[in-house]
Amino acid sequence: MTTATLRSFCYRTTTEWLGRKEVRFASSLRKQPFVVTSPPEFRGKDGEWTPEELFVGAIETCLMLTFASLIEKHHLPVESYSSEAIGLLEFAEDVYRFTRVTIKPTIVINDETAAPKVLQLISAALGDCLIANSLITSVVVEPEVVMSACE
Repeated sequence: MTTATLRSFCYRTTTEWLGRKEVRFASSLRKQPFVVTSPPEFRGKDGEWTPEELFVGAIETCLMLTFASLIEKHHLPVESYSSEAIGLLEFAEDVYRFTRVTIKPTIVINDETAAPKVLQLISAALGDCLIANSLITSVVVEPEVVMSACE
């Protein structure tokens, strides 16, 4: 019987206040820091990244990267993957919070017999996505699997 060793990991970030509603966000010396601000609807600066976008993007990219590892493991004929994510921020229970994030991936395959397995794996990816597993927010995936134009 094989026993897996479970490990813990730490991810460190830093922020530096730049004044008003702007911070410089960084995670290590090897990565470029960038400015994060409140969104314009909360009197922040337009044209910069916001925590809200980073939150939605973290879920979206985690799902895609988890799916990528699954299709690689299962050797599926996926030609491309792109997605759009929409985070719904609502005033609920006396606070603003994300109540739902909907991710709409478009997955292009070149073998129509792979479609059921692709749909199974995108569902499995949501179950395995560590960011989605860390939230109370509802995460919904609405995949579209399409055949490649070049069969």
